Amino acid sequence: MSEAPADFAAPIIELRRIGFRYPLESAPVFESVDLTLMPGQRLGLFGPNGCGKTTLLSVMTGLRPTSSGEILHRGRPVRSESDFAALRRELGLLLQNADDQILFPTVLDDVAFGPLNLGLKPAEAEREARAALAFVGLEGFEERLSHKLSGGEKKLVTLAGVLAMRPRALLLDEPTASLDPATRDRLAHILAHLDAAVLTVSHDWDFLNLVASDYYTIEHGRLVREAAAQLHWHAHAHPHPEQPH
Repeated sequence: MSEAPADFAAPIIELRRIGFRYPLESAPVFESVDLTLMPGQRLGLFGPNGCGKTTLLSVMTGLRPTSSGEILHRGRPVRSESDFAALRRELGLLLQNADDQILFPTVLDDVAFGPLNLGLKPAEAEREARAALAFVGLEGFEERLSHKLSGGEKKLVTLAGVLAMRPRALLLDEPTASLDPATRDRLAHILAHLDAAVLTVSHDWDFLNLVASDYYTIEHGRLVREAAAQLHWHAHAHPHPEQPH
């Protein structure tokens, strides 16, 4: 009997009372986390180092097993590796360190790897890769050597690699880490023009303010919703105070 088609109006992923504990650790990282990511939704997640933000992304993608609770994909329980494989086809994960995500010597080969893994023919995968590179502003980089790119260029290459697989949701782990201001703004502009849902983990509240509309933090093993107006105060300096910015 064939499976019923997925309900694409349903939540892409839903976490219900998720608990997680590292082996040999006495204190749990999560005790009862609830989270729903709907199509097109933009969520921001912030919090101090060690509170579990990156671990949460690993749990959502099935890279770390939960100790309790339930994960749903389009309203269906996710229990087996095949269930997680179906979920991961809709989730694009961008790691904090681009060097951990770049696998191939040339940019085009790296970006085309994901579509090839999804079963596209080489010509189709190349077409998707070229389109993704153009979307992030790296048209003409196809034959460039990945290891010779700047940090910001590597970040955009890894984003193109994720987008080439046409995910319905992006999970971004500290996407602005070590980025210069111009690339940071460019990344925000790219995300603003995506149709996909986006969950952004970041310490950079100004960036979260550009790319998210709902904000959460992790406190005492639970996900807590925060009001945008209560989140931060900051001061900054710039070299030309007489110019608007």
